[in-house]
Amino acid sequence: MKQPFRMGTKNRITAAGALLLGAALLAGCSATPEPKQAAAAEQSQIKTVKTAKIEKRTIDDPAEHVADVASSTRMTVATKAGGEVLEVLKKRGDTVEKGELLFRIDPKDVLLQKEKALVSINGTQQQLSKAVQDLADGKRDLQNGIAKLEQSVRDAEKNYNKMRNDYDQGLVSKIQLEQLETQLNGLRLDLESSRGKLKTMESTNSLSQLEQGLQTARLSIEEIDRTLENLEVRAPVGGVLTDFAVEAGMTVPAGFSAGDIQRIDPVKVVAELTEDAAKLIRGKQELHIVIPGSTEKLKGSVAYLADVMSAQTKSYSLELEVQNPERKLKPGMKVQIMLNEEADQVVVTVPTTSVIREGGETFVYVLNGNVAEKRKVELGRLKDTFQEAISGVKEGERVIVSGQNLLKDKETVQQANP
Repeated sequence: MKQPFRMGTKNRITAAGALLLGAALLAGCSATPEPKQAAAAEQSQIKTVKTAKIEKRTIDDPAEHVADVASSTRMTVATKAGGEVLEVLKKRGDTVEKGELLFRIDPKDVLLQKEKALVSINGTQQQLSKAVQDLADGKRDLQNGIAKLEQSVRDAEKNYNKMRNDYDQGLVSKIQLEQLETQLNGLRLDLESSRGKLKTMESTNSLSQLEQGLQTARLSIEEIDRTLENLEVRAPVGGVLTDFAVEAGMTVPAGFSAGDIQRIDPVKVVAELTEDAAKLIRGKQELHIVIPGSTEKLKGSVAYLADVMSAQTKSYSLELEVQNPERKLKPGMKVQIMLNEEADQVVVTVPTTSVIREGGETFVYVLNGNVAEKRKVELGRLKDTFQEAISGVKEGERVIVSGQNLLKDKETVQQANP
């Protein structure tokens, strides 16, 4: 029989070593993973998120508010003098300038008063002139009389002194001396009296009554001239003549209201605003105005905006001044005030899906490189799937819109849509 093959001892040892080496190699490969497999395992633990770019969008249409147009000034045309209307130069609806003649009142009666007053003045002036001349003549005569009396007193004093000497020598009697002394004293009294009259004449204005009468007459003439001026009724302000009802031949009294003049360049635009509407324009100096049915915008300056809400209307009063050279705005019209502009509606927005709400506060996760930063944001107006971001983020940043509810601040993430 053929003998079976038998491996030699040496060969058996070699085969066994090979088997042991193969087993060791196989065990080593199973214990140490490949580098790519390790990286894949680590990557599988990083959360994958989706992001959206933060952009500016139009969040709303510009806010508008209905307002009323009113004249900037409204003044009544009132007569200051009465009489019959002689001539009317303007009619209702006419545009007039300040000082322009509207109508005339017949001046005949006033002219007659002036003529009488002038006659009275002339008579008073003549009386005053005569009185002045008489006064001057009286002063001159009195001064001449005083001069003669002074000379007579001097002569009488000389004679009296000489007679006293003669009396001392026994040449004249005592009766003669006493008679001369009495005569001297009489002259002295006359002189003193004349001097007193002159002083009184010079210090007292005996013409005052006539002068006062003349001054009164002159004032009367001035009043009459003013009345004549007032008989020409003129526009107290420039604007449109409204409610004007004056006709030639009618008699009007002093203080008669002939009509109104409304100034319409500029005009006032007035409105009552809610608190929210007032906040939109607080601090602004100018606002735009739109006439219904027109796309043209007019600019108005803010003349007044109430700081305190009215207790009656529960609103804030607004008054604009608008230049109106082409008379496009008329009192009584309704217009729209633009409380903000189209540019004010373009704001930074975030997708509503990015917002996280925690305890009454709002947050978003912003991707900074490969790190998710949790930020507190202040949100504003909402439009469709976007909301205004007032603070907390800025245009151009990327906000996480998916998977953010499972994140922690500063956590490393990977972006599904880089």
